[in-house]
Amino acid sequence: MIDFEEELSHFKPSLEVEEVEDAIVNSDLTDMADVMMSLIKEGSKSVKSDE
Repeated sequence: MIDFEEELSHFKPSLEVEEVEDAIVNSDLTDMADVMMSLIKEGSKSVKSDE
């Protein structure tokens, strides 16, 4: 049987929309564009060093 009082004691409210937005904006996330730019920079360094 589910003890609702116990379950409520474990409850943690979710972030509000503004807090979620701030958490996402402030986190350092690497997207595919960042990965591709990094690979292009590494590739161009490699080509320059081979010359």
